[in-house]
Amino acid sequence: METHGEFLKQWFKADLGKNTGHNSNDMNVAVECYAGRKAEERPVRFRLDGREYLVEEVLDQWYGPEDVFFKIRGDDGNVYILRHETSVPDGEWDLVSFRELKRS
Repeated sequence: METHGEFLKQWFKADLGKNTGHNSNDMNVAVECYAGRKAEERPVRFRLDGREYLVEEVLDQWYGPEDVFFKIRGDDGNVYILRHETSVPDGEWDLVSFRELKRS
């Protein structure tokens, strides 16, 4: 049994084709979440197309009728919006948006 504050070591794979226009065989996203009082409170790490990123900051979070959205900054400096389907157990994760930030 996990205690408060432990990381939830579940990786969720999602088909990106339905939201990004990519072929579903091109990219997968897997998300590792921090689990506090509730399971899967926020993403802490994610894998996209075989590369792993740490979540440096959760910039925003909002709720839809069946989903929760996280706007995050990855350790590469770019901004991602991830959607977690919460209407079903073990709901899928999707990459909804990506913004590459120019570095100076």
